[in-house]
Amino acid sequence: MNINQFGKKGWTPDRIDNLNGKTFVVTGTTSGTGFEAAKILLSKGAKVVMLNRNSKKAEDTIATLKQELGKNIEVINIQMDLSKQTSVKKAAEEVIKTVPQIDALICNAAIAQVPKQTLTVDGWESQMGTNYYGNWTLQALLFPLIEKSKGRIVTVGSLGYDMGIKTIKFDDLNWDKDYTPNNAYSQSKLAQIMSIYELQDRLKEAGNTDVKAYACHPGSSRTNLINTSGSFMMKFIFNIMKLSPLTQSAEKGAYPQLMCATEPHLDQSGFYGPTGRSNWTGPVGAHKIEPHAKDKNVAKRLWELSEKETGVKWNI
Repeated sequence: MNINQFGKKGWTPDRIDNLNGKTFVVTGTTSGTGFEAAKILLSKGAKVVMLNRNSKKAEDTIATLKQELGKNIEVINIQMDLSKQTSVKKAAEEVIKTVPQIDALICNAAIAQVPKQTLTVDGWESQMGTNYYGNWTLQALLFPLIEKSKGRIVTVGSLGYDMGIKTIKFDDLNWDKDYTPNNAYSQSKLAQIMSIYELQDRLKEAGNTDVKAYACHPGSSRTNLINTSGSFMMKFIFNIMKLSPLTQSAEKGAYPQLMCATEPHLDQSGFYGPTGRSNWTGPVGAHKIEPHAKDKNVAKRLWELSEKETGVKWNI
């Protein structure tokens, strides 16, 4: 067991300084870890731009936050459907028009365990299209503003990266053969994490030290993720699990992304999350990442494919 650099209790939001004058862009904030992350950032004085698909839910979320934190908090929502490239591009444009800086982009939104193979409007398997290509495009388009702000990109992955086939199925990315909800989800999360480490390498090669990129995961948190897209059986199992000591609160699930967005001098090569049993719960810090997540050949191939598939290139 490696020693947690933040002591026995691990990283907690007490370590966050006053965030007045800082701006955070957070995806998927109407419930779960995204909501908790936005709430903690706002409570520290930050401005938060929320990106959510459902504008009505986002309005309700803003009302709830104002009720809890006072009406002077600076929070807005920009509508974005991560599963549609046109929506992601439009939202990115809107963000750039709305805020002069981005101290951190937190890519928290995801879909999981889609019961049957479903394709997005852009023709990709839905979990890959949303969790991976959606984030790829959002990060690339916001990159110039993040760079100008000497900001950070934080990807919220999942332990799923270490399940499923543990590589990218280049010959059948849409799972036309052998689709299973778990394999497709796991591949999308592996791709997400992989592209962050590949981005780090590319920034380093370009001599760009202004932007920092981090990968983390929430552990096993009591959120609605499975409830929104999973099959009945998956929901049933997950809702029973929620009652067990193997899960933690959504607030604790938000700690890794908050740490990656705010903690000074954090090592980019780390993978951050709970460090307790199976990395599901426990004190937050760096923990082991399996070598397949940093497989250089696969990552490079994925990066090049992503540029081709989305038509979006990073200006590094």
